[in-house]
Amino acid sequence: MRYYLPGICGYGLSFQLDGFRIVFAMLAVLAWTMALVASIEYMKHDSHPGRYYFFTFVTLFATLGVFLSADFFTALIFFEIMSFTSYTWVAQTEKAAALRAADTYLAVAVIGGLAILMGLFLLYHMYGTLDFEELGRLVQGTQPTPMRYAAGVCILIGFGAKAGIFPLHIWLPKAHPVAPAPASALLSGMLTKCGIFGAIILAARLFAGDRAWGTLILVLGACTMFLGALLAVFALDLKRTLACSSVSQIGFITTGIGMCDLLFGEHALAAHGTMLHMINHSLIKLVLFLCAGVIYMNTHELDLNKIRGFGRKKPFLAGCFLAGALAIGGIPAFSGYISKTLLHESILEYGGGGWMKLLEIVFIISGGLTIAYMTKLFMTVFVEKNTDAELQQSYDEKKRYMTLVSAAAVGIPALFLLLWGWMPHRLMDTVADLGSGFFALEESGEVVHYFNGENLLGAGYSIAIGVVVYLVFIRSMLMKKNEAGVKVFVDRWPEWLDLENAVYRPVLLRFLPCVFGFFCRILDSLVDWSVVLLRKTIYRDTPLPRYYSEGNALTRALGKVFNLWRDLGNRTWRRSHPVEKDYVHLLAVKSDEIAQNNLIITRSVSFGLFLFGVGFCLMLFYLIAGDLHF
Repeated sequence: MRYYLPGICGYGLSFQLDGFRIVFAMLAVLAWTMALVASIEYMKHDSHPGRYYFFTFVTLFATLGVFLSADFFTALIFFEIMSFTSYTWVAQTEKAAALRAADTYLAVAVIGGLAILMGLFLLYHMYGTLDFEELGRLVQGTQPTPMRYAAGVCILIGFGAKAGIFPLHIWLPKAHPVAPAPASALLSGMLTKCGIFGAIILAARLFAGDRAWGTLILVLGACTMFLGALLAVFALDLKRTLACSSVSQIGFITTGIGMCDLLFGEHALAAHGTMLHMINHSLIKLVLFLCAGVIYMNTHELDLNKIRGFGRKKPFLAGCFLAGALAIGGIPAFSGYISKTLLHESILEYGGGGWMKLLEIVFIISGGLTIAYMTKLFMTVFVEKNTDAELQQSYDEKKRYMTLVSAAAVGIPALFLLLWGWMPHRLMDTVADLGSGFFALEESGEVVHYFNGENLLGAGYSIAIGVVVYLVFIRSMLMKKNEAGVKVFVDRWPEWLDLENAVYRPVLLRFLPCVFGFFCRILDSLVDWSVVLLRKTIYRDTPLPRYYSEGNALTRALGKVFNLWRDLGNRTWRRSHPVEKDYVHLLAVKSDEIAQNNLIITRSVSFGLFLFGVGFCLMLFYLIAGDLHF
C-alpha cells in the first residue's frame, strides 16, 4: 500500500505500508509511550521539561516518517528532521560535557546528511528516480558501476553514522551518558534503527546479491560488533557501558545485513535474524536504559564504584534488569538467543573457508564479551555491596525508589521481552515472516530448531568465554584494592585510543579548516591580484598634471574654508581657547575612510559574483558533459 503527497519540497513525499514498516512503526510508538511515561518522574525536576517533551514528540513524528518512507528523498527529509530534533536530547542539561557531546552528535548528523545528499544526486543522475522499488527493478541483473558504488558509499556513510557503525560510532558513547535516560533509550533503541533501515535498503535494493558490497558490510559489522563489546568491557559508567553495548549489537545486525547480500536468494536465516535482533535490541535497550534512569534518579551517579550495591534489596528492578541482560547476552530461552542463533546459522550456511571461520570466531567472542560486561553491571549494582557502609545502608533503606508509573514503564517492556523470547516459533518466527518483502525474500526458509545440540553448543562457547573474561580479566585487570583493601574499578582504557579526540577533532576542527582556509584565502585574493595586474598593464594610470599629497579638490576646498573660519574665530571669540585643527587634513582622512569602505564592499560583491560565475560555469560543464556522455 503506497501513499504519495505531491508538491512537497518539489519532489513530493511517498510512503509505503508493509509488514516490516508496520512492525517498526508500532515498536516506535511502544518505545515512545514507555519513555514518555518514565519521563514524568525523571524530568520532574528538570529546568526545561517543555522543550524536552516538544522535541520528543517531533522526533517520534520524524522517526515514523523514516520507517514509512518509500523513497530516499522522503527518508532523507525525515532523517534530517530526526537528527536535529534529537540533538536537543543530548544538550538537554546544558552542562559542558553535554554540550560537547551534542556538538559531536550534530557534526556527525550534518556530515552524514550531506553524504546522503551527495549519494542521492548520483543515484538520480544515473537512474532518474529515488524510489526504493523502482531502483531495485532498474539495477536487477546489471553489473554495479563505480558511480553506483560511490553513491552507495555516500549513502552508507550517512545512515551508518546514525546507526553507530564503526568508525562512525563516536557519538554513541559520548551522547548517552549525558542525555536523559528515557531519551537514551530512544536514541539507542529506535534512532539507530533508522540508520539500519537505510543500510537494509541499500543491501536489498541497490546491491542485492553483490558479493563485494556484502563483504564490505560484513567487515564493518564484524569490527563494530567486536570493538563495541570491547569498549563496554572497559567502560566504568553505567550508561556508557550500555551505549557501547549498543554499538556492539548494531554490529551483530550489520553482520546480518552483509550475510543477506552474500546469501541473496537463500538469505532467509540472515534476514530473519537481522529483523528479530533489531526488535530485540530496541526492547532490551528500552528496559536497560529505563532501569539506568531509575538508578540515576536515586543516586545522581552513574559511576559503577558509586552505584555499587544500589539494587541489592530491590527485586523488581533487579528482575527487569536481569531480563534485559539475559536477553542481550544470548542466553538460551531468551529472545536474544533466538536472533543470534539465526545470525550464527546464516554464517554457517554460507561456509566459505577461513575468512568465514574467522567471522564465526569473532561472532562467538563478541557474544562472550557481551555476557562479561552485562555480568559486570548486574553483579556490581545488584549483588555486591558498596565500599561505603553508610552509603550501602542508605541504599538498602530506600524502599520507594520509583513511582508506580515508572514501574509500569520499566515492567511492561520487560514482561513483553520475556513472553516474546519464550515463544520463538509462535511469535518471533511469525513476526520475522512479515519482513520478507522488505528483505526481498521469495520464500520464508526452513524452520530452525533453536534448541538442538549444535546451537546450544554455540551459545555455550559464548557463555564460557564471558565467564572467563569476567573472572580473569574484569575482576583482576580492571579492579584494584583501594586504601581500605577493597577492590574498586579503575579506568584501563588508553586515552590515545579515543577516536574523537585522537582523529576526528584534530582532523575536522584543525587540519581541514587550515587546508580549506588556505585555498579560500587564495581565491579571496585572486580578484585583487587580477585587478592589480590589470592596473599595472592594460589599465595603467596616466600621469596627473599635478600630484596632491592627500584628499581631493573638494576636500581641500572645504578644508580651506573651514580653516579660514577657524582663524577668524581664533582672533576674536576664541582667543582664550584657540582651535588648532587642520580641516584640510581631517576631511582628507575622512574621505579616505569612506573610499576604503566602498572599496571593501565593492571587492566583497565582486568576489561573490566571481564565485557565482565559477560555480555556474562548473554546473554548465557538468550538464553538457552528462548530455555528451563523457
